[in-house]
Amino acid sequence: MKITVLPGDGVGPEVTREALRVLNAVALVHSIEIETTGALIGGCAIREAGSPLPEETVAAFEGADAVLLGAVGDPAYDHLLPDQRPEIGLLKMRQHLGGFANLRPSKAYGSLIDSSPLRREIFEGTDLLIVRELLGGLYFGTPRGFEDGNSSAFNTMRYSTAEVERVARVAFESARGRRRKVTSVDKANVLETSRLWRESVSKVAADYPDVELDHLFVDACAMHLVTNPTRFDVVLTENLFGDILSDEAAVLTGSLGMLASATIGGKIDLFEPVHGSAPDIAGKDLANPIGAIASAAMLLRYTGKNEEAALAIESAIERALAEGYRTADIARDDNSISTTAMGELIARYALGKTASQPASQAN
Repeated sequence: MKITVLPGDGVGPEVTREALRVLNAVALVHSIEIETTGALIGGCAIREAGSPLPEETVAAFEGADAVLLGAVGDPAYDHLLPDQRPEIGLLKMRQHLGGFANLRPSKAYGSLIDSSPLRREIFEGTDLLIVRELLGGLYFGTPRGFEDGNSSAFNTMRYSTAEVERVARVAFESARGRRRKVTSVDKANVLETSRLWRESVSKVAADYPDVELDHLFVDACAMHLVTNPTRFDVVLTENLFGDILSDEAAVLTGSLGMLASATIGGKIDLFEPVHGSAPDIAGKDLANPIGAIASAAMLLRYTGKNEEAALAIESAIERALAEGYRTADIARDDNSISTTAMGELIARYALGKTASQPASQAN
């Protein structure tokens, strides 16, 4: 597989380093050939090349099978207009790659029961997948901008039937491999786009009689995520709602640093942890790399079509957590390990080794 690696900003380079460590270890065992090419995006790209998405980075995508991203965001550029900030590089990249379905799993690990603020009986056993439409809605709708001397601003939420139906099919296909239930989330009591969303999803559901469909308003869904999360299997929703709800789902895992994501449906797949660049802890070896490492597992599953290798990484993550290893964000006391130590540990476990054996001792 040819992978374009974009470490990005803040803690991005640190967590990406560990994701690659684990990915390369598993590739060695499973005889997977991996070729990586590094490139710039976000704030670091503005500093080095004057653009949040340089032409050299776009060129690096060509011929790649997948992109592995760390994080985008740098407060040094908060003063710039929205179309000049680091984050615009991420939005433009998504458009270029063409992935319209963003998959964000959220699983309550039994060994992390004490890391969530929720009561155990509420979230224990939770295992859900949020399917977020990624190329429409408020983030990409036009017209948008400022007017009246920047005293007012406007954005446009826009969806077509075709956009909704294609992401709905991803959700229903995903549900067929899970517990066969899709919950479609909208605001159809207020928004015309949500009425179109609900009608379009219901139409697609007719092609999947083996999958149960229910509908929820987004505010009700937000409540159920923290009061009755085990009711969910696959949650299907639009861009803005999906962004917010998937971050809320981090409470089920104990930390935003635990969440991985895959963006599929375009010409090149994109994999990234859900968390941001966390500039306050950048360079301190404190960030949780599990979201990035789990994203590498999703890369093996969706792009590499290698379920065995993907499960090897996910099992290694579960083993590390079950044995009590924690980064600072999920530790309930001062007994935590560094970003590097967690990456090294998961790499060892992915190779079937003990905590005391270096991952380099593969055979």
